[in-house]
Amino acid sequence: MVFHPPAPASEALVRWPDAFGTRFTLFVDIEEEFDWSAGFRREGFTTGAMAAVPEAHRRFSERGIGVVYLVDYPIARDPAAVALLQEPLADGRSEIGAQLHPWVTPPFEERVSVSNSFAGNLAEAVEAAKLDRLGHTISRAFGRLPRAYRAGRYGLGPHTLRLLAARGYRVDTSMRARFDYSREGGPNYSDIGNAAFRTGPHETLLELPFTTVFTGRARGRGGALHKRLSWLPKGGALAAKLGLLNRVPLTPEGVSRSEALEAIRVSVGEGLRLLNFAFHSPSLAPGNTPYVRDAADLQRFWAWWEGVLDLLDRLGVRPATLDEVLQAA
Repeated sequence: MVFHPPAPASEALVRWPDAFGTRFTLFVDIEEEFDWSAGFRREGFTTGAMAAVPEAHRRFSERGIGVVYLVDYPIARDPAAVALLQEPLADGRSEIGAQLHPWVTPPFEERVSVSNSFAGNLAEAVEAAKLDRLGHTISRAFGRLPRAYRAGRYGLGPHTLRLLAARGYRVDTSMRARFDYSREGGPNYSDIGNAAFRTGPHETLLELPFTTVFTGRARGRGGALHKRLSWLPKGGALAAKLGLLNRVPLTPEGVSRSEALEAIRVSVGEGLRLLNFAFHSPSLAPGNTPYVRDAADLQRFWAWWEGVLDLLDRLGVRPATLDEVLQAA
């Protein structure tokens, strides 16, 4: 059965205090490199792109940004990769989180498949065991327990939030607002908007959805119209090209700078108080993801960030650390 969380109740939504202002967060999926065009495999990955993380962190740190690094199991068990993260984590603003790629995280009790790449589809005991192995490995590697979590492939399931709360997590950022993975057997977040909300057992978890903004002349019809267009061949792409409706996640991966700038203007203009950005660490080095294939793509990646951060500065949107978010919420 597809996991399809409903829109949060109004009383669960976070009312940010005036002093918080309008802020943004950056979560980076720190993960192994693998062939995105091939099937899921337990072996055959590398971790060489981690060498690009310190320089990337320097760029973000110079802009006052604290990054939440969502580390997965292959990274947490690689001493060289762990060492490359130690200096970024010592800046007083950044911190470690967890990301679960079930196909490379033991115990390996499930078969490798597209459906099982969404950890929330696993048997509860298997998902729990993988979360435990991941959390313990991160704790041993970095000397601290992670407080923030993202399911790889955004794959929450019916048991995940309860399992996270029981393990002391405070923040989940697995819900990708307005995206539906049900055709692959994954979760459906089409009813989830961009506002932060309390969730999980007794609302002990703070959900920070990965921000997705509808732009274009028909953006007021947003999710409902986009869902209908998605069933037409290239319907969404055509609507975006015509300036009618464009679904824009706040990431440099697959999103142009002009699209992102318009999405930021729309979201701030409509009163969104916390914008949540994300990308995958292998995109920091050419040749690892479809988004950064060569040196020219990497140059565009950083030009994207320069343009986005300059606009956020002009709009008065400041970075927020995880501690600042939790205190304000």
